[in-house]
Amino acid sequence: MSESIVAKVLSGTELSKEIKIGLKKQTDALVENFNGFKAHLVIIQVGGRDDSNVYIRQKIKSAAEVGVEASHIQYPNTITQNELLSEINKYNSDSSVHGIIVQMPLDCTENIDSHLITNAVSPEKDVDGLNIINEGRVAIGDLTGLIPCTPNGVIQLIKRSGIEISGTRAVVLGRSKIVGAPVASLLLWHNATVTICHSKTKDIEKEVSKADILVVAIGKPEFVHGSWIKSGAVVIDCGINSLPDSTKKSGYRLVGDVHYASASQVASAITPVPGGVGPMTVAMLLSNTVQAATKVANMIYKSQWNLDILPLKLQRPVPSDIEIARSQEPKNIMVLAKEIGLKESEVILYGNKKAKICISVLDRLKNIKNGKYIVVTGITPTSLGEGKSTTTVGLVQALAAHSKKNTIACLRQPSQGPTFGIKGGAAGGGYSQVIPMEDFNLHLTGDIHAVTAANNLMAAQIDTRMFHEATQKDQALYDRLVPTVNGVRTFSSIQLNRLRKLGINNTDPSKLTAEEIVSFSRLNIDPNTITWNRVMDTNDRFLRKITIGQSPTEKNQTRQTCFDISVASEIMAILALAKDVKDLKERLSNIVVAQDTNGKDVTADDLGVTGAMAVLLKDAINPTLMQTLEGTPVLVHAGPFANIAHGASSIVADLLASKLVGSDGYVVTEAGFGSDIGMEKFFNIKTRYSGLLPNTVVLVCTIRALRMHGGGAISPNISVTQEEKEETLRKGVENLQKHISNSVKYGIPVVVAINAMNADTENEWKIVRDASLQAGAMDAVVSTHWENGGSGAIKLAEAVILASQQPQEFKFLYDLNMPLQLKIETIAKEMYGAKSVEFNENILNKLKTYESKGYGKLPVCVAKTALSLSGNPNLKGVPTNFTLPIVDVYVSAGAGFVVTIAGEISKMPSLSTRPSIYDIDLNTETGEIIGLS
Repeated sequence: MSESIVAKVLSGTELSKEIKIGLKKQTDALVENFNGFKAHLVIIQVGGRDDSNVYIRQKIKSAAEVGVEASHIQYPNTITQNELLSEINKYNSDSSVHGIIVQMPLDCTENIDSHLITNAVSPEKDVDGLNIINEGRVAIGDLTGLIPCTPNGVIQLIKRSGIEISGTRAVVLGRSKIVGAPVASLLLWHNATVTICHSKTKDIEKEVSKADILVVAIGKPEFVHGSWIKSGAVVIDCGINSLPDSTKKSGYRLVGDVHYASASQVASAITPVPGGVGPMTVAMLLSNTVQAATKVANMIYKSQWNLDILPLKLQRPVPSDIEIARSQEPKNIMVLAKEIGLKESEVILYGNKKAKICISVLDRLKNIKNGKYIVVTGITPTSLGEGKSTTTVGLVQALAAHSKKNTIACLRQPSQGPTFGIKGGAAGGGYSQVIPMEDFNLHLTGDIHAVTAANNLMAAQIDTRMFHEATQKDQALYDRLVPTVNGVRTFSSIQLNRLRKLGINNTDPSKLTAEEIVSFSRLNIDPNTITWNRVMDTNDRFLRKITIGQSPTEKNQTRQTCFDISVASEIMAILALAKDVKDLKERLSNIVVAQDTNGKDVTADDLGVTGAMAVLLKDAINPTLMQTLEGTPVLVHAGPFANIAHGASSIVADLLASKLVGSDGYVVTEAGFGSDIGMEKFFNIKTRYSGLLPNTVVLVCTIRALRMHGGGAISPNISVTQEEKEETLRKGVENLQKHISNSVKYGIPVVVAINAMNADTENEWKIVRDASLQAGAMDAVVSTHWENGGSGAIKLAEAVILASQQPQEFKFLYDLNMPLQLKIETIAKEMYGAKSVEFNENILNKLKTYESKGYGKLPVCVAKTALSLSGNPNLKGVPTNFTLPIVDVYVSAGAGFVVTIAGEISKMPSLSTRPSIYDIDLNTETGEIIGLS
């Protein structure tokens, strides 16, 4: 043996402290740089072994020291393998969890394969590094992933010794998959020459004596003696064993696999036991957790998407919309989903061209700062529409495909009513469309059908409940409402809600008094007060008034009612305004369908239908992902009409888009019809509930429509001189200026988008631009997106970007504390230009009743014609000195607004003499849809 030397003690305790300090700085940076983002470790334990509990407490304490949130999840020792796998998968899917470890050994009475369990942990969250994928990466030299903790700790201790690993001869005693084998691989990829020794190795002492670096993990106490060790070698002892020792209070002492006393006289550096490798294992576990969390944070907060842009093949003359749509092959929707930062588990595929996006994404991205928020509105339109949807699509194509800004369009799902009526679909037009156009306009992912089903379930329950109350005695009715099942009689959870509403504290069905039974069982709906109608998504004028209950089985329980179109259902408005599933369910429960004979509100909860409706809508709450012709993302969700509801796509879609685009991105959403209707409701209703404050208003106009407002004809068949056209245009721009004025009142910059058409002239565009700037618009830009796609809207995109950078001074039109009547008058005078508002005595009494019931602080949703600023569709331009008649008022308590009807408004449109039905057909040979526009 060579002359003895005093080995440097490689303290894992000291090194782990230094590592923890560095980790704490990293977690602090995550919190600061990523808006409160926190690394989260889940420790899964089966059973309750005392030694495991000690290790778990150490890990939780260390996690707290470095700023990692640690959750200890303990399962009984009776858990089965499948149950444990299911639980692990739950945390694999939980976006708030960044690291998962399963504490070994499993203390379980069941037969569980521990290797199967460790491999069940997602490789991206496997901070123990025991998943076969992570082990495989180490074996092939890929050290960018999560490295097994103890082997990584060993390498850090070797580096601590000061030895240069590259070029050394290393010997590893032990070949276990947890320590020996991965340590050997790590040393190999640090350019050492590695020998692995094990129980079958011959002349093991001779092999050890060659080692410049010796790692011992053989599981035998004090197996290696100093006489075996090469002078000056670095010795890492991974073993921990207990030997009897009567001098110790515990009766035993802990030793390693190396005889420390003799080895420390030969080695240049050596790890103690305890206090060597053990503390480093925990430090590396936390290091892996922070590494995994940092990777997630960087993915979430990455600033720029890498979209695969689909090139347009522009043709002249511009083909039909459906020809253009079919000429472009959409990219696989999962590819697009991944491009914008979504995980596979967050995407529910409907084929390969559309998909539902789980709203759970909002939880994962909750720390992301919102992007810029752009709302597209318009002037008072012609019956042909002025291209708001087309402009929205063209603008987002310009922003995302040409300006390279993270941008998502949020659009409403079109109703079948307009699609098969006159207006046609709503996928945009020309080279600014959502594709596949047929899917967009027909059925999509079934949300409107879900709304229809939920609405009609409520309607059926209303009439059925009235029937049963009219035909049954008190006790029989009660016994059927609260039946005995398998000898047990209990109230359902929704029935408990009714008991609480009635102030009945007894929850035992057998102990209610006779009076309480009557109060609970009988809703006593006054049929004259029912406001809930059945719906269908088809224009059908003959359903505007019907009689139901005419079958002999209904025992003369007849009444007059009607059908509305599905998108006019309050449930559609609720779907658009709900922020999450909990909010959706609460809003559904608050729906008022009628009053009882005492004038008290009857709600969906009273009818027991809230949960059932929520079940029907559980998938509809998730927005649908589609794409534009240029392959940029679109979220399609909800479809409330703007003349009879608030007319905007969903809050969920806007919130989700705002997080996905990030702080430097853009969300472009649309408000139905003009600024007087859609935009006013967008600001005063939707914005109040979403909390998202818009940065810019894009106001769409066409020369055609402005000329009409000046008294000119919009028909291309009527021949007039250019001077006559410009004269009517100069008069008609007053309508545009009024809409600009409406927008400016909210303190938001306005950019006018002149949706160019072939018949327009440069001078007409100048007339509109000059009038726009004079009225307070920040800019007015001619956009040729219909003809050229995103490239035709680049100047519009530039103007929007500039406007969105201006200071935000948003303000609501009215205070919610104002009386309902004053709110209505404020909207009518400020937005429409009315001189006065006409209320009859019945309307005024209704408003007072609503205020007495607590609805007075709700926003107001005015239903009126979209074809005029006034309530008369025949008054064009900017009507003045008119009176707005309010002919009805009702409360949409679930949606959260009071509806007032101004003039003649039908919630069930009709088919014209020649609707689009005549042009729509199915090619039975190719399966293609013909005539859809």
